[in-house]
Amino acid sequence: MTGAQAPEPSPATPSALSGLDLSGRTALVTGAGSGIGRACALRLAQAGARVRALDLNAGAAREVAELTGGEALVADLSDAAAVSALDLRADIVVNNAGLQHVRPVEEFDPDRFALMLRVMLEAPFRIIHAALPGMYEQGWGRIVNVSSIHGLRASAYKSAYVAAKHGLEGLSKTVALEGGPHGVTSNCVNPGYVRTPLVEGQIADQAAAHGIPEDRVVAEVMLAGTAVKRLVEPEEVAEAVAFLCSPAASAITGSDLVIDGGHTAA
Repeated sequence: MTGAQAPEPSPATPSALSGLDLSGRTALVTGAGSGIGRACALRLAQAGARVRALDLNAGAAREVAELTGGEALVADLSDAAAVSALDLRADIVVNNAGLQHVRPVEEFDPDRFALMLRVMLEAPFRIIHAALPGMYEQGWGRIVNVSSIHGLRASAYKSAYVAAKHGLEGLSKTVALEGGPHGVTSNCVNPGYVRTPLVEGQIADQAAAHGIPEDRVVAEVMLAGTAVKRLVEPEEVAEAVAFLCSPAASAITGSDLVIDGGHTAA
């Protein structure tokens, strides 16, 4: 209409979507000392966020804090009291810490099963529980849960990991439903096998479980069902995490962003 005033740009207009500036935001990243967590911490710091690097390894956490100009937090996420004692306020939460154990169900140590669920499901709940009030108060928050293709599909010999990741998926979606009206999004990224110490450490276990030499595990077990025949790099996962914190992703919540070389396409 001639002479009509142009409407204010919506959050979805191209001008509002360009770039990722997290200046003034605080990002809490668990398992930040290595692998995916380290890559996420560095990427979010590059975007301007103040990083709080949480890891069981004090030296690794401090190194990442120095690299990012942020803060190191040291805690055992399997210890509920230790988690609850932390200052967990943050604008962005990246729940990444995890561990793996490969055994048939009948040989799986129940105590190890419980430990893995505490680290990969109960601890993320406690962290989100502590961070949400501040996010709600300001009307903005981003929760990114580093799940796995094992959060979408099961795999033999990984009962605890699969159970924890399936639980994390449900938690993430519930937080998305509750947080949406408050400006908080909650999503999962779902990598396949990533080039991390966690993956490298399970090659021997996979070889034993499948009865094949270690040098055949990556090609015949880990990448057997993928279209892209290589491991995912931690930096690729970090880019996905950063995207979910960007204006372009403000309407994405309760979702899964799969980075698996086509493994789940079959």
